[in-house]
Amino acid sequence: MTPIRVLIADDHSVLRAGLRMLLSAQSDIEVVGEATDGLDVSRRARELRPDIILLDLSMPGPRSGTVIRELRRACPKTRILILTMHDDAAYMRSAVSAGAVGYVVKKAADFELLSAIRAVHAGRTFVDLTQTPGLAQPPLRGKIASQWQPPKNLSRREREVLRLLAQGHSNQQIADKIRLSVKTVETYRTRLSEKLGLKGRAELYRFAAESGILDTDSAAPRGRRP
Repeated sequence: MTPIRVLIADDHSVLRAGLRMLLSAQSDIEVVGEATDGLDVSRRARELRPDIILLDLSMPGPRSGTVIRELRRACPKTRILILTMHDDAAYMRSAVSAGAVGYVVKKAADFELLSAIRAVHAGRTFVDLTQTPGLAQPPLRGKIASQWQPPKNLSRREREVLRLLAQGHSNQQIADKIRLSVKTVETYRTRLSEKLGLKGRAELYRFAAESGILDTDSAAPRGRRP
């Protein structure tokens, strides 16, 4: 089996060394290089063409959003996984909007980072925010984990609500964004839970984050309801 080729981008040498040790101990992961700032990671990414870039948001150099967008243009096949100290949904949404497909906080457990690397390499989205209900737990197993794409019987509006949930938006933020009442958004969430066979807010967040919907769905047209 060809190992997952990872480029580590962080300006702290001790952290890079620890990450290299952790990742190199995995039979299915290979660390192909390191970068220390925003300019360095772009150069190294072009040279190495890694499968995944493990990217810190707070490195010296250009703003993280600029770096992510540049990496997406230069290496469109490379998946960008954020590893950061910022345990904040706003940072996560910004990174995802720029083109990242995964977000893990540095205080997460080792297995969480390894799970994230394997998930994004497989084409899925992975989010870990320890302050957001349901997003700080190990990846779902069994029935839910096997259904990476949302069922076809979801309406376009339901898929849109699911996508916004995966991005970390609250009910009020979703309502404002797609011009619905909060009560209507709550109704959509209840309907999603019933259709997906999930119990409670936490499981719905988990499924949305891990289903790949951030990569595959586009927003439903404003002002129209299916």
